[in-house]
Amino acid sequence: MVEENTSALLDALIDPAILVDSERQVVAANKPARALLGEFQPGSDLSMMLRHPAALHAVDAVLAGAPCSDATFTQAAPVHLVFELHVANLPSRNSDGARAFCLLRDVTAAREAERIRADFVANVSHELRSPLSSLIGFIETLQGPAREDAEAQARFLGIMDGEAKRMARLVNDLLSLSRVEAGEHIPPTGAVDLSKLLAEILKSVSARADDKGMTIDLELPPDPPQVAGDADELTEVFHNLIDNAVKYGRTGTQVKIKVTRHTRIPDVGDPGIAIAITNQGEVIEPEQLPRLTERFYRIDKGRSRDMGGTGLGLAIVKHIVNHHRGRLIIDSDVEQGNTFTVFLPF
Repeated sequence: MVEENTSALLDALIDPAILVDSERQVVAANKPARALLGEFQPGSDLSMMLRHPAALHAVDAVLAGAPCSDATFTQAAPVHLVFELHVANLPSRNSDGARAFCLLRDVTAAREAERIRADFVANVSHELRSPLSSLIGFIETLQGPAREDAEAQARFLGIMDGEAKRMARLVNDLLSLSRVEAGEHIPPTGAVDLSKLLAEILKSVSARADDKGMTIDLELPPDPPQVAGDADELTEVFHNLIDNAVKYGRTGTQVKIKVTRHTRIPDVGDPGIAIAITNQGEVIEPEQLPRLTERFYRIDKGRSRDMGGTGLGLAIVKHIVNHHRGRLIIDSDVEQGNTFTVFLPF
């Protein structure tokens, strides 16, 4: 029988914790452990709750005399989780018969952060390697075979200029993303007139739309309210989204920007305003929608690079919207088109 104090101590722990006796039978399990692994029958073998060979091996090692043992294992269903198991030997004088203390720690977020950091470094290196290799190659050519070739020099210098500007855009986007992430926990306190902000952005992208024979329609509600936010950051958000709508929309189609009031922002619950930007471009497959805001994720890598994209624009948009305590929702439909909706609180 588990002592009352022991049971209270286990239930006070945030992480799943289990006590087993010398025969690896479960003596007690706290609420987080039962929620994760299911209810248990007193005296049942630990393998009935924890079906992972590495974890059971760690427990067996402690029961065989080791002072402590660790193991890492994954749980695939219902969602992918990674756990670290720490097992410690207990003194034999425990009246409840417990001989090993097992503590589980969910390290999924930490492992995911490690993966993201590693992917980020790899992606940055990859994005910079290509233009740098081109620049080095052209410089060597200009210093050698093309030293006296004016036509080749002009052609190569034009390409080098494009590659250098591509790296500059990448560095600027990386700095922008880093700046937004650093202050994401502090909500902005300014007031922004969205109607004025959107009108200014439309002036800057109208030339690109005209070149493609596209029109941009802005629909505002009567007396649109101001939103709490940073004007520069929101300009970056909507310039990015509207410019993308024109860039990836089909020639001769319309980009529609509709601003509406909402009584409840999805997942937030507070009232706010929704800015929906819709274009008639290629339909985005459902499995790709959640990945669009990942750093360096592109549906068509070649096309994006050719258009000057760095693969960081939507990641910056997502973090700025999060900074404003809003939400970004992306939908794609054959009939309705591609819609990027930003929800912002008043």
